[in-house]
Amino acid sequence: MTGGDELEDSRAPLIDHLIELRRRLIWSFAALGGAFLICLYFARPIFAILVQPLLRAGQGRLVYTQLFEAFFVEVKVAFFAAIMLAFPVIANQLWQFVAPGLYGKEKRALLPFLWATPVLFIMGAALAYFVAIPMALHFLLGFQGNLGGVKQEALPSVANYLAFVMQFMFGFGLAFLMPVMLMLIEQAGLVTRAQLVAFRRYAVVANTAVAALLAPPDIGSMILLGVPLILLYELALVAMWFTERRRKREEATEAGATVPGTDLQ
Repeated sequence: MTGGDELEDSRAPLIDHLIELRRRLIWSFAALGGAFLICLYFARPIFAILVQPLLRAGQGRLVYTQLFEAFFVEVKVAFFAAIMLAFPVIANQLWQFVAPGLYGKEKRALLPFLWATPVLFIMGAALAYFVAIPMALHFLLGFQGNLGGVKQEALPSVANYLAFVMQFMFGFGLAFLMPVMLMLIEQAGLVTRAQLVAFRRYAVVANTAVAALLAPPDIGSMILLGVPLILLYELALVAMWFTERRRKREEATEAGATVPGTDLQ
């Protein structure tokens, strides 16, 4: 075979992969676009849900100081909601693109992480919405009052409030994905469970620092994020223990199949 033939043979699979990637991207963007149009129509009801913590904190007024601010806020609300709504389709398209190149073992190892990602993200976002954000608002709105005869009043804008809520919900959601990240890098062979166990004391400090960075500036909210992060780290170690045992059993079974008469005990 000549060098030109080898080059043509290598180009063919690459072109096939690029065509497949384009098809998956088209489906993903189509799902995101369709979800965005639906969410844009319901942008106000969705934003009405997001402002409930502010309302329960005793603040019944939002302002906007620029003419286009309220419109762009609705667009952002629709976009954020569309990402969450279209995520199952996007994740499925990613899986359909990656799965043909994986072995059976790799598929069985990766698929649970794919399912766990939205569940953990929603758990983190829910913790932020129902617990952390209300606590932060009570703390931050507590600075209102009389200051030497001058009334200090909070007048949050719609854009600032949306940024505040999205920062917390996405921050808590991403923080809850830590077990998925740890198990993926362990599956990839970058770290071992023994190394993560030895790193446990430093992980407590790191998780506390992350909680201090993402949570509101009050100790209660920091604890609300820090404790789940530490527990999720321990949960990842337990899950790795089970996967290690399963891998050892599979390796022992394969060794017994290839070498008849091997004692597995």
